[in-house]
Amino acid sequence: MYLTGYAHVDIFRPECNPSFTSLHCVATLPRDISEALPYVNARLGGHEYLADPPTLVLKVHGRLITLHPDRVAVNALKDEEEADRILDWVRREINEAYETRAETVPSFASAPKPDFARLLKHLPRTNCRQCGAPTCLVFAVRLAEGSFEPDDCPPLGEPGRAATKAGLVAYLAELHIPGGLP
Repeated sequence: MYLTGYAHVDIFRPECNPSFTSLHCVATLPRDISEALPYVNARLGGHEYLADPPTLVLKVHGRLITLHPDRVAVNALKDEEEADRILDWVRREINEAYETRAETVPSFASAPKPDFARLLKHLPRTNCRQCGAPTCLVFAVRLAEGSFEPDDCPPLGEPGRAATKAGLVAYLAELHIPGGLP
């Protein structure tokens, strides 16, 4: 196994604004994972890949998960249990990407940036607020950041909208927006 665990995990509220209700987490790694990052990027389609030093930023369900050579940082956590669950998921993904590296073409590229006009084209554009967002544009932004999924838009589930929803799902796949965390 490439990565067996974490050397140290620090969970805290951001010092810049102690009134934040969400937590942040920084997990120190027991080894340098630089060589695994291009394979993790190929597997998960990271939001941003930086070559020097190698760093991979993932956007999953509205969280930024940043993989550095020596640590993993996660923001916007509800509690310690969620931090543990996400760190376990990250460790599994790193291990699986590294174990299958012989069959994988490493990726050193960042994911394409979303075209919000194209995202909106696949949405009802009624600003109905059934999803909890004030407008379809806000819904599109939350889709792009990974905090919403197509199923969060009730009108997309209505009869006659299957093709529109399928187009949205296909476009999100082009953007490499991950489907979700455990």
